[in-house]
Amino acid sequence: AREEDDKKEGLIEFYDSFKDMFEFFCKNTTIHGTIRLVCSDSNRMKTAFWTLLLLASFGMLYWQFALMFSQYWAYPVVLTMSMHSEPKMFPAITICNLDPYRFELVSEHLVQLDRMAEESITFLYGIKTSASLFHMNDKNIRVKDLSNIGNLSTSSFKLSQNFSLLRMFDNTNRSGRKHSSVGFRLCNATGGNCFYKTYPSGMDAILEWYRFHYMNIMSQLPVIINISDHEEQIEDMVYSCQYDGEPCRPSDYVHFHHPVFGSCYTFNSKGTDPFWTATKPGIPYGLSLILKAEQKDHIPLLSTVAGVKVMIHNHNQTPFLEHEGFDIRPGIATTIGIQQDEVNRLGGNYGKCTTNGNDVNVKLLYNNSYTLQACLHSGSQNIMVRKCGCGYYYYPLPPGAEYCDYNKQPAWGHCFYQLYNRLRNHHLNCFDQCPKPCRESLYKVSAGTAKWPSAKSQDWIRQALRHQNGYNSTSNRKDIAKVTIFYKQLNYQSVNESPLLSENLLLSSMGSQWSLWFGSSVLSVVEMFELLIDTLVLSLLFCYQTFRSKKTLKVAQTPTIPS
Repeated sequence: AREEDDKKEGLIEFYDSFKDMFEFFCKNTTIHGTIRLVCSDSNRMKTAFWTLLLLASFGMLYWQFALMFSQYWAYPVVLTMSMHSEPKMFPAITICNLDPYRFELVSEHLVQLDRMAEESITFLYGIKTSASLFHMNDKNIRVKDLSNIGNLSTSSFKLSQNFSLLRMFDNTNRSGRKHSSVGFRLCNATGGNCFYKTYPSGMDAILEWYRFHYMNIMSQLPVIINISDHEEQIEDMVYSCQYDGEPCRPSDYVHFHHPVFGSCYTFNSKGTDPFWTATKPGIPYGLSLILKAEQKDHIPLLSTVAGVKVMIHNHNQTPFLEHEGFDIRPGIATTIGIQQDEVNRLGGNYGKCTTNGNDVNVKLLYNNSYTLQACLHSGSQNIMVRKCGCGYYYYPLPPGAEYCDYNKQPAWGHCFYQLYNRLRNHHLNCFDQCPKPCRESLYKVSAGTAKWPSAKSQDWIRQALRHQNGYNSTSNRKDIAKVTIFYKQLNYQSVNESPLLSENLLLSSMGSQWSLWFGSSVLSVVEMFELLIDTLVLSLLFCYQTFRSKKTLKVAQTPTIPS
């Protein structure tokens, strides 16, 4: 009896045949329906029916599994929105006066350019414009420590006459009128492959033509200019500054110069000072500025807008005013309410985004935090330096490069405008190489305007500004502007990406499908693996027995050799 007990107990159950093993599995497994294959063996029709039914269930199960895995490997995301209410740091605010410096080093060339513009306008439209309209500002900026450059402004650089403005007539339209466009011609280094950079509006053509020459002139300046010696005081542009009812401090702003938008100031650029923490919403608790908005110092063909340029952006972010800034009209009080939204992207397999820009293939040319615009401008500048041999004046330069100058690179305009068209038509891979930030703050802006100061209050307001800030003007609300920027509410909306099908949800869905088609659990899967192992072991044993029996038979049939 003890030998029989030892024979029954064992790590692996041995069966006399595959039929015994399959019958034992069907009678003892927790998978529903398998027992019908054994209990109905006397009725072959029922056995066949249940066999087909089980096979169909297996097929439907693994079809569902295939759909689940295909959806999982597509890495879909779902957006969840949540509302938060807490004190927030006020955003960075950048303002520019639209009055770029006329550096003494290139002032003579700027005067020549204004005369060329006057002649071009007279040629195109027959309008006799005084040169004083263009060069009204005699306030030139002297850059120190430029003795190594030499007498650059009078000898080496010359304005090119090869880019004259022309009027071209196209085919006659349906009304019988000839359609005309204005532009200038650009050719490659050999003088071939020429094309016309044209605009249907003569105004746009003149502005682009002027800007093209202006960039060549400004490229004569050194790459790094120390403007601290002639830096304007903020009082020359900002007559009054208050935040949350408190006057602004000298440490609350930083100054920089933009080649087109002029002298600029950024308030709360770092976003680390507790002074700029917003604890209450509303106009009285925002940033209130009274700004100088004079037009007498403007370069009219560089910027046709009167007023002040303003941009609301994140901290430690380079302000790209040509893309995201908006204008404040003189003689107007503008109130700007902002509402912040936060976007958090997953990245990785769920989408293309970057945390800090370190994993981006584009070499960033800006020292501030990563933004999509900074990456696009850096990528386009790197491509231009590589293709055209020089850099676009508006953007920083990579190491060892120089800004474009048609005295040195006569065909850089031809190269630049072709690259610009390819970039605009998404033929360059800049957009593919520049992912969005994984986390960013977006500001929704709503504005309201009113005339300021009013007819009855302008006298005493001007008197107050004159005594306090040295304000001196007799114009009628055309040289000052007021802007107030505030949080409409401290509630902000957070938009977060989360996986539509996570690992836990995938396992749960697979378990639900398994229970639906077989009414079993994870242990049933273990039983199936056990059946596979038993089948493999039994197959090996049968093969070994067959091989051994053939070898024994071969030895028994060998004849005996007599001695």
